[in-house]
Amino acid sequence: MIKNEKEYESSQECARRFADSLQALERDEEMKSEDFNGWQLNRDVKQSHLTALKAEIAEYETLIDCDRSQQISLKVESLNKLPDALIKARIAAKMSQQELAQILGIEEQRVRQYEDTDYQCASFVEILEVSTVLGVEFEIAVIRIDFEEIEAVKQSAEKWRKEKIKSPLIVGQST
Repeated sequence: MIKNEKEYESSQECARRFADSLQALERDEEMKSEDFNGWQLNRDVKQSHLTALKAEIAEYETLIDCDRSQQISLKVESLNKLPDALIKARIAAKMSQQELAQILGIEEQRVRQYEDTDYQCASFVEILEVSTVLGVEFEIAVIRIDFEEIEAVKQSAEKWRKEKIKSPLIVGQST
């Protein structure tokens, strides 16, 4: 996901380089005839990266060009994707990290840290504050509880605890 103008410009440059590389590869008849499968794999990988970059660029352009007189809707597939929605909301609001920090009454570095870590360093209350400032509201939230996932996590945690008990690390003890 493109989070700022610098990343946008960098992504555009990368897309240009991928496009140029693809064109050069298309003209490489020698490689195509000597190792068609290798040539095809190389082409497919570059095309895949170019397609992904173009999608990110288009999404960023949609956000920066959106009509602020109309509400926008962002689909959030899971709580893990909420940080992306917050960043997209800030971009669509044409609000800099500095502006967001000023409204929140915190240092700009803290907002940068939030976004650089996809809000992993932010408390739930801080995420709610950012959501409020950005006007982010959930229309409908459906939460699915996966009991199989809960059991898998329990088993992993139990296995980890048993391994931890088997090899305790005692601080200050020499061997």
